[in-house]
Amino acid sequence: MLLRKTLLLLPLLGSSLLASAQLMQPKETFTRADSLRGGQPAERTCYDINYYHLDVKLDVARKYISGSNLFRFTATRDFTRLQFDLFANLEVSKVLYKGKALPFTREANAVFVTFPQAIKQGSREEFTVEYSGFPTIAKKAPWDGGVVFAQDAAGQPWVATACQGVGASIWWPNKDQQADEVDSMRISVAVPAGLKDVSNGRLRGTKKLPDGYTRFDWAVRNPINNYDVALNVGNYAHFSDVYQGESGPLTLDYWVLPENLAKAKTQFAANVKPMLKSMEAWFGPYPWYRDGYKLVDAPHLGMEHQSAVAYGNKYRNGYLGNDRSNTGWGDKFDFIIIHESGHEWFGNSITTKDIADMWVHESFTCYSEGLFVETQYGKQAGQEYLHGQRRNIQNDGPIIGPYGVNKEGSGDMYDKGASMLNMLRTAINDDAKWRNILRGLGKTFYHQTVTGQQVIAYINKEAGRDFSRVFAQYLQHAELPVLEMRLEKGQLLGRWVASVPGFDLPVRVRTKGGEYRFVTPTTKWAVLDLPGATKDNVEVDTFNYYVGVLMD
Repeated sequence: MLLRKTLLLLPLLGSSLLASAQLMQPKETFTRADSLRGGQPAERTCYDINYYHLDVKLDVARKYISGSNLFRFTATRDFTRLQFDLFANLEVSKVLYKGKALPFTREANAVFVTFPQAIKQGSREEFTVEYSGFPTIAKKAPWDGGVVFAQDAAGQPWVATACQGVGASIWWPNKDQQADEVDSMRISVAVPAGLKDVSNGRLRGTKKLPDGYTRFDWAVRNPINNYDVALNVGNYAHFSDVYQGESGPLTLDYWVLPENLAKAKTQFAANVKPMLKSMEAWFGPYPWYRDGYKLVDAPHLGMEHQSAVAYGNKYRNGYLGNDRSNTGWGDKFDFIIIHESGHEWFGNSITTKDIADMWVHESFTCYSEGLFVETQYGKQAGQEYLHGQRRNIQNDGPIIGPYGVNKEGSGDMYDKGASMLNMLRTAINDDAKWRNILRGLGKTFYHQTVTGQQVIAYINKEAGRDFSRVFAQYLQHAELPVLEMRLEKGQLLGRWVASVPGFDLPVRVRTKGGEYRFVTPTTKWAVLDLPGATKDNVEVDTFNYYVGVLMD
């Protein structure tokens, strides 16, 4: 997901002041509905979803949706009752199993279905949910999600979905959690004649229906998370290209409004292939060769819909024409193309089981912007871009959210998370190893759902060093660690002041005009090996490290 437009630099609070401010904040409370949406009760874990066929009709004039979704699943244990999800403003008319209607009940936005006999562990079964209603209209997509009903320049309907965070069940019935993804999916969308639907995967066919609608049938041949499933309905024009990538030829398909066709051909040509070259070099092959890569004009800013990335950056470089880093490097590329496409690796191929760990999606994808700048303009340029993005960090709370209630953490998961990753690269001090770690993540967790701890454990293992306390400080606490130093009997002493006991980030220090060397302070005072240090000539690498420094 893309971040909100934040270009103001907020002053950093001292660690003690910030901690006091946080203690005065009221503790957030959660409801039964939050647990139903974000938790893993037995009614959810009893079945492994394998396949969906979403088959819907969109009445654009009425802003009304109707249709069905087929659930095909494997039972993970014996059970008689399961949960799926659909927002309460949408009506479930039937749940069909082997040709017969099943009884169901609703609680908040959860639906509980009871089967006539026990579904046995290991059995493969299916049921179909028929539903209809007026889906929630997004107030400010993609952040405040739902369905966007808009018009193009010619007054033609232009409709899109964007639902990360709030959940896909805001417009279609599904097992609405990130921990369990379907292996494949079919998406059939009927729209009024003259309009087109662009969804995920590949177009398998179109059919004119007797009622004046046209149905578009899309097939996704890879696992996909629920919030990535998308409708894009409009009077689209289409053009295509091919990228010769690490895994062979990758089809590039572009669906844009007619008034944007000329601009799109220029902007997409300038950004897409360089983006793919950079992402593949750092993260490994594009994860969806079987489903292709698409950019789709959207009536909102953008979203990482798998193999059908939504684009709304108005064909301008930067973030709606602004450089978030304030360095000049952010003006040289289209932010939405680079950032949202980066999610194909982190967010779509590697998906966290709980949205509380969304830092895995956003920290790595925000970091990918700096890697793209580096690929294009050199390492120093990439480092400058990442350093410049710190102006957006607010240090307002933990980056990891509370688990089991569908709640993400602080928006600092973007820029602060990217700075954290860049510090790890600096501390590892081996760019080849760092690249292998990033590519290894893409290979090891390819098309999988993961926990944040799995990602941390992998990095620690491959780096050959335990960075767990570093991750804990930056992900679980708002305060920055502060490197305190003092001179004593001609020796430089230092320690970290941090929220995490034993915090031990290796850091680069030097005397003015000298070469940087690594020291590894802990939270206890110890001698730092920096010959010739005085109170006035010690320099800490705060360009690559996002830390506080205090010389006594």
